[in-house]
Amino acid sequence: MSVLTRDEAQTRAQLIDVHRYTVALDLTTGDETFESRAAIHFTALAAGDTFVELKPALLRSVTLDGQPLDPTTLTGNRLALTGLAAGEHELRVDATMRYSRTGEGMHRFTDPTDGETYVYSQMFLEDAQRVFAVFDQPDLKAVFELSLTAPEGWTVLGNGIATDEGHGRWSLAATPPISTYLVAVAAGPWHSVRTEHAGLPFGIHCRRSLAPHLDADADEIFAITRACYDRYHEKFEEPYPFDSYDQAFVPEFNAGAMENPGLVTFRDEFVYRSAVTETERQTRAMVIAHEMAHMWFGDLVTLTWWDDVWLNESFAEYMGYQTLTEATSYTDTWVAFGIDRKSWGYDADQRPSTHPVAPDPAAVPDTASAMLNFDGISYAKGASALRQLVAWLGEKDFLAGINTHFARHKFSNATLADFIDSLAASTDRDVHRWAEQWLRTTGVDTLTPTVDGNGSEAGWTLDVAQQGTRPHRIAVGAYDRDLVDPGRLTPRDRFEIDIPQQDGPTVRPGRRPDLVVLNDGDLAYAKVRLDDRSWATALDSLSAVPDPLTRAVVWNAARDMVRDGELTPTAYLDAARTHLPHESDLAVVQGVLGFAATQITDRYLGPDDRPAALATLTAICRALIRRTEDGNAPGLRLTAVRHFISAATQPDGIQDWLNSDSVPGGPELDPELRWRILYRLAVLGAVDDAAIDGELARDPSATGRQGAARCRAALPDGDAKAAAWERLFRTDDLSNYLFTATAQGFWQPEQTDLVGEYVPRFYTDVVALATRRGPAIADCAGRYAFPLHAVDARSLSLGEESLTGPDLLPALRRKLVDQLDDLRRALRVREG
Repeated sequence: MSVLTRDEAQTRAQLIDVHRYTVALDLTTGDETFESRAAIHFTALAAGDTFVELKPALLRSVTLDGQPLDPTTLTGNRLALTGLAAGEHELRVDATMRYSRTGEGMHRFTDPTDGETYVYSQMFLEDAQRVFAVFDQPDLKAVFELSLTAPEGWTVLGNGIATDEGHGRWSLAATPPISTYLVAVAAGPWHSVRTEHAGLPFGIHCRRSLAPHLDADADEIFAITRACYDRYHEKFEEPYPFDSYDQAFVPEFNAGAMENPGLVTFRDEFVYRSAVTETERQTRAMVIAHEMAHMWFGDLVTLTWWDDVWLNESFAEYMGYQTLTEATSYTDTWVAFGIDRKSWGYDADQRPSTHPVAPDPAAVPDTASAMLNFDGISYAKGASALRQLVAWLGEKDFLAGINTHFARHKFSNATLADFIDSLAASTDRDVHRWAEQWLRTTGVDTLTPTVDGNGSEAGWTLDVAQQGTRPHRIAVGAYDRDLVDPGRLTPRDRFEIDIPQQDGPTVRPGRRPDLVVLNDGDLAYAKVRLDDRSWATALDSLSAVPDPLTRAVVWNAARDMVRDGELTPTAYLDAARTHLPHESDLAVVQGVLGFAATQITDRYLGPDDRPAALATLTAICRALIRRTEDGNAPGLRLTAVRHFISAATQPDGIQDWLNSDSVPGGPELDPELRWRILYRLAVLGAVDDAAIDGELARDPSATGRQGAARCRAALPDGDAKAAAWERLFRTDDLSNYLFTATAQGFWQPEQTDLVGEYVPRFYTDVVALATRRGPAIADCAGRYAFPLHAVDARSLSLGEESLTGPDLLPALRRKLVDQLDDLRRALRVREG
C-alpha cells in the first residue's frame, strides 16, 4: 500500500476541489465484510490526472461521470483517474470492505458478556479509505452525507443527527465541510442516555453490558460536558459548529479518544465498572474537555498538512486542562499535568526521535512519518509552550488571536504561519520570534540555581545557570523551616525572574532561605535542579511544602536527577518512603509510586537490589493503608492497595484477600482488583490455568478476557511462555486489546532467565509481525511486547542491529528507537 506524500497532497489539492460525498454502508452482510458505495462530487480546476484511495476486499465497479472504469487498475490502495477534463465530475465506487480487529477503519467487536456486536469507525489520518473511496487528505474538506443499513435493533450514530428510516435503514444529517479523517459512524445495540443543552441534543452511549456503570456516572459526565461547552462559548466567538454532541464509549479503541465532529469516540475503559480514584475521574473529565476543544481546534479549523498536528493537539491539551480548572470542581488539574503528562513530554524530548513542536514541513514528507508525531512533544510539550505563551501575551490577547484565527479559517484549513499571523494581529509582542524559539527547536533546557547568603539579614542572591537557549519567565519560591515546628515549611517569598538573567544574579532581602524552588507553580517547560541546601531541606520536609504543585515540581526534579544519573534510585525510594505516607495530593502519590515501581524497581535497579526496593514500596503502601483506615481518603487507599498487590513478593497475603473477596478494612474486591491480584499471583507462580479459568467464568466480560490473557502469559512456565509467544507472533487472530494484554503479561522482572531465549527472537519476529498486521499492531508490539526487563548490553546490541534492517515499518522503527534509548539510560543508571 502506498502512503500519501506531502508533495502528492499539494499537487492533488491544486488540481481538484471536493464538494460532497454521498456514502451508503451496509453492515448486514456478514461478520468479516461490509458493503460500501460512495459517490464523490468534485471539480477539476484544470485538466490532469489524479487518484482516489481505497482499500477494498473486493472492488466491484467504478464509474466516472457515468462511464465505467476498469476495477483491475486498482494498484495497492490507489485507483488512477486519468485524463480528467476541467469542470464538474462525479465518481461512483461500489466495493466490499473488511472489518478490522485492530482499531483501524471499521472495527467490529462482539461482547463476550452477552454476545452483542458493535462496529465503529476510526478513520484517523489515512484510514477513511478502509471504509469508502476517498481523496484522503485533510485539506480536501467536503460535505459528507451518509446512510447505513444495520441489523434490526441496532442504533446508528454519526457526525450529524441520525434518523431511523425503518427496517434497519438510517440516514445521517449532512455535515458542514470537514476533513476525511473526521468522518465517523458507530452502530450496534447501544445503551444511550440523552439530554439537551443550549438547544442541542447531547447523548452518551456504551455497550449494553456496561449500561449500569454508564448510568451511575451519567450525571457527572453530562455536568462536565455542559460546563466545558459553556466555558468554551465564553472564550470563543465562533459558536459550536455542528448539529449535535454525542459521546460514544467504544470497545478496543486504540487511543484515549477521537475528536470526530458531533460524535466523539472514547475508549470504554472510561465507563468505570470498578472503583476508581478522583484523579482517574479527573482524567476522564480532562479527556472530555480536550476532545470538545477539538471541535474548534482541528474540526472547525483544520491543519493543512500533518506537520502542523500541534495546532490540533497542543491546543486541545492546554485548553482541556485550563478549562477544566476554570469551569469544574477539578481545580488542581495542573498538578496532574505536572507530575504525569509533563514528564511524558520531557522524556520524549530527550530521545533521538525528538522533533520540534512544529517541525519543518520537510520532516513530515508523508502520512507514515506524520503518525509518529502524535507523542509527548505534540501534546505535553506543546501544551506547556502554550502555557508560557499565555503567561507572556496575557490571556486577553491570546484569546483575541485565537478568535481571529477561527474567523479567518472556519470550515477551512490553516498552517502555523496562518496562526502566528492571527496572534500577531492581536498583540505588539514578537510572536514570530517566540514561535521560532519555542516551536521550531528541540530539547529540554535545564535550570540550575546557585544560592548565596551568609545567614544574616543582609540579603541573598540567586544565580541561575541555563543549559539551553530558550527564554523563560519563571516563578521562584523561597521557604523557611518553621521556628516552632522545624518539620513545617513556611513560604517567605515568591518572585518572578527572566531566564537568562540579563542583569546578573537576583538579589533578595533577608537571610538565605532553607528551600529555593525554581519554576514554582510549574509554568515553565524546563528541568530544574535544587542547590545542595535546598535538596537537604526537601529530603527532610518535602511533604511539608504547602502547595501540591510546588511539591510536584520538586518530585519531578528528583525524577529527572535519577534519570540523568545525578541521584541514586535508592535515594529517590528513601525520599518516597519518608514523604509519601504524609502526602495529601493523590496525583502526586500516584505519580511518585508509578515512577518508583515501573522505572526504579523494575528497570533502574538490578536483580540484587530489587527485593529491597519492593520491600520499600510495600512499606509505603502499608503506611498509606494504615493512614486511610478511617475511610476519609478512598482514592488514596485504593492507590495503596493496588501498588501493594503489584509489589507483593509472597503470595499468602494477597491470596487471603482474594479468598475473602476483600481487603481487611476495605475495599471489597471488584473485578479490577481481583484480576490485579490474580495477575500478581500468576507472576509468582501461585495460580494455574484452572484458577484463571475460574476467574474468567466469574467475569466473562471483555475486560475479563484481557485479564485472563495477561495472567496466562505471566505464568512462570515454559509451555505457557511458548503458547503466549505463538499467540503474539505466529497467529494473527488476536484483537489489538488481547494482543496488548498478552504482551503485558509475557515479560516479568522475576522471570528474566525463563524468557531470555525470547529476547533475540523479539527483534526478528516483531519485524514480520508489523509487516503483516500493520501500524496499530506494530505500535502495540513495540510498546508492550518489547523486552523491557532485559536491561543488558546483549539486548541493546540486538536492538541496534535490528534498526539497520530495511523493512522496518515506520511505526515500529520509532517505537524501537525510543525503547532502545530508554534501555541505554537504564544501563547508565545501573552503572552509576
